[in-house]
Amino acid sequence: MKTSHWMMIPVVAFTLLSVGCNQSDTASNVESAGTSSQYIIDSEPEDAIGVGEAKQSAENEQAITLVGTIGGSSAPFVDGIAAFTIVDSKVPYCAADEGCPTPWDYCCTQEQVKDNIATIKVVDEAGNPVSQDARELLGVKELSTVVIQGKAKRDDQGNLTVAASEVFVKK
Repeated sequence: MKTSHWMMIPVVAFTLLSVGCNQSDTASNVESAGTSSQYIIDSEPEDAIGVGEAKQSAENEQAITLVGTIGGSSAPFVDGIAAFTIVDSKVPYCAADEGCPTPWDYCCTQEQVKDNIATIKVVDEAGNPVSQDARELLGVKELSTVVIQGKAKRDDQGNLTVAASEVFVKK
């Protein structure tokens, strides 16, 4: 009798692992379903400009198409809303082989980041920030390259924020 109990342990363990794997498959499906957001567009917009150029030339409320890489700090995403920072693609981020655990913080080129960073806020039709994490809403992560279409907003310090209505995620 004792032997049969011990023989059941691998069966129970396998069953639990199988259930666990099925749950993670479901979670993956939910994540990929989130990438079919109404804010994602299927084709890359033409005439996108880099963040550095936009910071120099964009006027308030101007329609803009901007390209950049998600990053600029160790935590480029804003919790609770679809907002994040992007850095001009011309600015190199630190390589993992340089010993940088968070290459998206641009620790090696921080001086270049200040003139080449913008905040992106995905907004609904009323202009309000979408209250869903951008990673889930758009299927993006740190160092994803995105093309943003929206309206430029500048503050008194020259910081650029784009109220994004459409996002193309480069593969």
